[in-house]
Amino acid sequence: MTLCLFDLDGTLIDSEPGITACIRYAFDKLGVPAPADLRPWIGPPLRHGFAPLLGHDAERVEAAVDYYHERFATLGWREHAIYPGIAATVARLQAAGHTLAVVTSKPERHARPILEQLPFGRAFARLYGPDPSSAHSEKASMIAAALVDFDAAPGETAMVGDRRFDIEGALANGVQGIGVLWGFGSRDELELAGAHALARDPSHLADLLAA
Repeated sequence: MTLCLFDLDGTLIDSEPGITACIRYAFDKLGVPAPADLRPWIGPPLRHGFAPLLGHDAERVEAAVDYYHERFATLGWREHAIYPGIAATVARLQAAGHTLAVVTSKPERHARPILEQLPFGRAFARLYGPDPSSAHSEKASMIAAALVDFDAAPGETAMVGDRRFDIEGALANGVQGIGVLWGFGSRDELELAGAHALARDPSHLADLLAA
């Protein structure tokens, strides 16, 4: 691959502690019990999760999103861990001459400080994040923007991620969608979305991208 696009949550970092704490904070502020299992919330736009549990009340959904961002901006962005082996994979790809960028569902204002403090953050040439007001996954449009920005051919580009949104965004642009099995999505989810390949660990991912 010439251009390798990476999702952030569930691909480069395990961000479950920060994300779930912020979701619980939002529900607590609204006086609504939080769901017991919050892992499925990691990846899709926040409004997808809040809306059905808040009666699709647009005002309450926006309040929940605001509360989430309130805690994330001060505490949540620091509550994550780098997946073992990811740093070595990033170094290997960079040394091989691949161009790397991040395409995340996180608003850029939250994703940028995370990326900048990662020990390998400088390896990524650009960061793409959606408009914070968007209720939809913008992976497809962000991947399209990256192809233009880097003047990259779809056939020489891969999108790497752990959820179906990553794969669907890749397929919409004619680029390879590579699913990772250490994140928050399942093998079934990634296969049903049409992933070209599945990486069992970061070393295997580097092999797939090198091929």
